Amino acid sequence: MCRLLLTIAVFGFFPVCFLAKKLANGEAFGTDRGVRTTHRIYLSPGMFGFGRLASYDYFEHLEAGLIERFSECGAIAEVHVVDVPPTASIRRRAARLADLVARTCKDSRGPIHLLGHSTGGLDCRIVSSPSVHLGVDRDVLGWVDRLASVTLLSTPNHGTPLATFFATAKGARLLYALSAFTFVLLALGTPPLTIASQLVVSVGRIDRQLGMQIDLLESVTDKLLALLDANRSREVRSYLDAIKGDQAAIIQLTPEAMDLFQAGINDRPGVRYQSVVAMAPLPKMKTVARSVLSPWRVLSYAIFSTIHTLTSRVDERYPCAAQRLEPEAERILAAAFGAMPDMNASDGVVPMRSQIHGRIVWAGLGDHLDVIGHFRGKRDGLHRDWLSSGARFNEERFTRMLDAIVAGMLEGAAAKKDVKA
Repeated sequence: MCRLLLTIAVFGFFPVCFLAKKLANGEAFGTDRGVRTTHRIYLSPGMFGFGRLASYDYFEHLEAGLIERFSECGAIAEVHVVDVPPTASIRRRAARLADLVARTCKDSRGPIHLLGHSTGGLDCRIVSSPSVHLGVDRDVLGWVDRLASVTLLSTPNHGTPLATFFATAKGARLLYALSAFTFVLLALGTPPLTIASQLVVSVGRIDRQLGMQIDLLESVTDKLLALLDANRSREVRSYLDAIKGDQAAIIQLTPEAMDLFQAGINDRPGVRYQSVVAMAPLPKMKTVARSVLSPWRVLSYAIFSTIHTLTSRVDERYPCAAQRLEPEAERILAAAFGAMPDMNASDGVVPMRSQIHGRIVWAGLGDHLDVIGHFRGKRDGLHRDWLSSGARFNEERFTRMLDAIVAGMLEGAAAKKDVKA
């Protein structure tokens, strides 16, 4: 019996034998008996994310994990990644997602799953909402009756204070530089220490409101792009220009704007909504001390600490959290972290409480990009870390998280079939 079904049994989602039989017979979503069910999964990236950029796949580890787990359970996972403008209006991004699903799910009857990381989770929520008006033809949303699940990874459902800073002129420059830095880190690995040092200097005084050295910040960005070959540099510059050209999502992710989002977006009945909630430890000097033998990790931790500090700010009027937390959610979070985290807890980019929507299928220590597979991997050497956060995310947590996500997707598909029957 595959490990996913064992996970389902442990958490008591529904009888394992019943699900295994339906999967094996191709009955999980109305397909012909004896034909393996094809689940179509659509991935939407976040603010620092992209689908495929300069031959690098943002969702590589997540996509491989999903396909493997569905295969183990006798089903097929057909995964698509939407190409969205990184910081364009969430409504525009959602329309792009809806169009991709409509173009790729024709002539099929299998279940559809949406999974979004960070801002991408909001794309998924808008597309699935019965109350939304995307300004697209009705045919573009003709597939919504087949939607089985919506999965949100580190999604700012109630906004993030970091967006408030990024919406300023200086913040926009920092977002541009951090986006370039993120791509170089993930695609090439550790950048030269001199460049990382200059980035630390340029943002190090943000929290004290003493301003950034804008010229130095722009110089750092140019040096980062110079690390790429000509073809990749052009493609990444085009991606960065898209960030400069349309930053509507930055404004929309502020706590004040997301307060209105919550008032206007509804969950679709019969669809399973589930969330992954991550929290990075508060920056501490002893974490730096543990990294003293690695100059890169010290610098990386300094950058992460800066953005974590910005994210940790709490406005009592717009606290980036639901007014009331369900008892089950409190129980899960307290069990995951040993105690209920404070209001200023975050993954470095999104407040922890802002990430909660629907059922919490996994909660644990991790930073904003750990949950999609960008962490320091020791076993296979394929994982590349984003920034040193002190979360110590690893393959074991990633495996458990993926098991829980897929278990929820399968439950959503099975429940959909039962309703249709």
